[in-house]
Amino acid sequence: MAGSDHYHFRLQIDGALASWVIPSGPSTKPTDSRMARRTEDRPLDYAEFEGVIPDGECGAGSVVVWDCGTYSNRTEHQMTTCLGRGHLSFRLYGEKLHGGYALTRIREGKNETWLLMKRRDAEASDDTARRNPVRTEPESVLTGRTLDELS
Repeated sequence: MAGSDHYHFRLQIDGALASWVIPSGPSTKPTDSRMARRTEDRPLDYAEFEGVIPDGECGAGSVVVWDCGTYSNRTEHQMTTCLGRGHLSFRLYGEKLHGGYALTRIREGKNETWLLMKRRDAEASDDTARRNPVRTEPESVLTGRTLDELS
């Protein structure tokens, strides 16, 4: 995914950040399924990194923290178990993303692939009044900067 704008989606599970790359970013529309490629877990300090990763390094390019917040599920142990089974269901309390979401694994192996889907709930957007924070809110929630301002 290096070389093109994309979003990393991360959930803190068992002391690390379980991570997925979502090329087109998350959606607030329940009928949208977003491809999410599983990547290696990251240390917790990645949650606050903003800056430019030099060319030639893994993940090269500008990085902003597009959204942050908390999520709920019954227990961390259950999230670990669900991650292994290939289905996570959670509620986000972010600055930009809110409500129920699910991640479901559809391909295992080298290119492990999941789908991120918005649940139908009060925070979901419909076709007529669609809220699209990926398009309308490109700024970092930490600094207010955009990717272009870091380049």
